[in-house]
Amino acid sequence: MPKIGWIRYRNSRIVVGSLRSITIGLSAGKWFVSILTKREVEHPIHPSSSVVGIDVGIARFATLSDGTYIEPTSTLKTHEGNLVKYQKCMSHKVKFSKNWKKTKAKVQKVHTDISNARRDFLQKTSTIISKNHAVVVVEDLRIGNMSKSASGTTENPGKNVAAKSGLNKAILDQGWGMFFLMLQYKMLWLGGQLIAVPPHNTSRTCPECGHVSGENCLTQADFLCVCCGYANNADLVGAINVKARGQRVSACGDGML
Repeated sequence: MPKIGWIRYRNSRIVVGSLRSITIGLSAGKWFVSILTKREVEHPIHPSSSVVGIDVGIARFATLSDGTYIEPTSTLKTHEGNLVKYQKCMSHKVKFSKNWKKTKAKVQKVHTDISNARRDFLQKTSTIISKNHAVVVVEDLRIGNMSKSASGTTENPGKNVAAKSGLNKAILDQGWGMFFLMLQYKMLWLGGQLIAVPPHNTSRTCPECGHVSGENCLTQADFLCVCCGYANNADLVGAINVKARGQRVSACGDGML
């Protein structure tokens, strides 16, 4: 390496293709090398013909239209105790002192553990879904708007700020954006399709009769159509409606990512 010389390097996988660039980064005291290569591959054909819709949430990380669902890991909530403890300890140290730097390293390690645990969960979950389904339909969520602060301004203060803050933290802890991104490139690798559809009224529309009403959702988890009496889990209803919209979009050839 320039200005460093020869260093030991552990190759985690075989480098295939022609080399384009090498990026070296430091994260929580550890150095990583990212190698970008270019190669030609044949267009894959997905082994499955299954189509599935996915509704993401807080209580359930993902509910699939086939009735299965995936529990969330809530990595931030798991490590939050240690994170708060080290951050408080760090605030009592003299800034840039040796003890402050030691405590800062502990804070960085907790953040790294949270990030690694979340990424590992998302990688495994997206791999299973992409391998088992040829077409995956998700909601085109504006996560930035969903997790926007409700504090408002001095002239127009927000309402239920504490509750909204907790919801924002839970939304960001799920990592939906990263999950959709992983699904996108993994479906492409395997020859499948990822379709994003508008999220409007997916949890308010009855999949049986098509009646749309806010009164259909009795609670956050229960759905009961006020028109035909159809009842089911609200997240599952959302996933079924997402799948139906995706099939209509696919027939028109639009909305594919």
